[in-house]
Amino acid sequence: MNRFLLLAWTTVFFVSCNFFTKEKEVTTDPMDKLNMMEADRAFSKMSEEKGMKAAFLEYIDSNGVLLKPNRLPIVGADAIDYLIQQSDTGYTLKWEPRTGAVAHSGELGYTYGIYALTPNHQDTVIYGTYVSIWKKEVSGKWKYVLDSGNEGIGEVIIAQ
Repeated sequence: MNRFLLLAWTTVFFVSCNFFTKEKEVTTDPMDKLNMMEADRAFSKMSEEKGMKAAFLEYIDSNGVLLKPNRLPIVGADAIDYLIQQSDTGYTLKWEPRTGAVAHSGELGYTYGIYALTPNHQDTVIYGTYVSIWKKEVSGKWKYVLDSGNEGIGEVIIAQ
């Protein structure tokens, strides 16, 4: 009888250890990264076609954060107000994501790449880098929750 109890106890012990130590398998939808990258490209296309303001207002999450030079982070409603006050009639802003990644949960991700700012009526393009952190809404649509960019790649004068 003691051997049976010992065998039963040992079996329960090893099974329970395996149960509690087994990691949950999280499977990320392989389309998440592709969809997020496509959202970033659509965001850029809207900026190019309808203006930076319209695009940034369309794609910002209600709690989104903007990081701008020489300013504290601009958050949520203040970020939306900041965007509304911007004038984007003097330039065209477009970008191309280089790559990105999505968390295993499939809810957050990031993209980064190169942007090009072209002032109207000038033969100069200003290039820089950017990073956006994205959050997937319940509907499946991606919105950025943090956006930041910086100059630094340089200017290119377009030959006429």
